[in-house]
Amino acid sequence: MAQPGDLLFSKEHEWVKIDGDTATIGITDYAQNSLGDIVYVELPRIGTQVEQYGSVGVVESVKAVSDLFTPIGGEIVEINGELENDPALVNREPFQGGWMFKVKLTNGAQTSGLLSPDEYEKLVAE
Repeated sequence: MAQPGDLLFSKEHEWVKIDGDTATIGITDYAQNSLGDIVYVELPRIGTQVEQYGSVGVVESVKAVSDLFTPIGGEIVEINGELENDPALVNREPFQGGWMFKVKLTNGAQTSGLLSPDEYEKLVAE
């Protein structure tokens, strides 16, 4: 599956969309497909300072419970409250309505360690 061209990706299967000094983060289609039907998402609290690649929450599916990591460090400025009532939105729309949280960037250089869509495509093909 071709990855959206305006996103960056982590090796842990999160995606990042940069808009100015804010990064929107979610899990990839590959990740949601691997997890199966998502039944619960625990998101970080607004105002929390997070470290790049740190664990910030949990994604629970009918198959497994998985830690949610952030590929970008900074301050949590928004969470997707719709996931509280409809966690399966991540399954249906992993790159749109299923986004998880937004981070105010503290260091734009953090994106240099992330993968391009082509690089991520090669990773999941292996």
